[in-house]
Amino acid sequence: MQHPVHLFKALSDETRLSIIMLLREAGELCVCDLCSATAESQPKISRHMALLREAGLVSDRREGKWVYYRLSPHMPAWAAATIDAAWNCLREETQEKIKNLTTGAC
Repeated sequence: MQHPVHLFKALSDETRLSIIMLLREAGELCVCDLCSATAESQPKISRHMALLREAGLVSDRREGKWVYYRLSPHMPAWAAATIDAAWNCLREETQEKIKNLTTGAC
């Protein structure tokens, strides 16, 4: 991510913003948890995750057949600060989604 416009383009979609906020709150989530928290289908979440990965906002790891995502530790400090500022505004909404998350939805 070289320019702020790339960050704002990545976060301009409500689903992608919600995913980033969920990862900011939970630390790491699998695709099925993201599907449950956002009430979106697996193909839609996977498409959004690919865009977020390309933007350098998330990283993933595989464990068996599951893919787990977290915020990228390599994103620029200004991008992390922007995400933190957004999280401060959306904290309660995000925490409610995490609280209502159907764990083990996989």
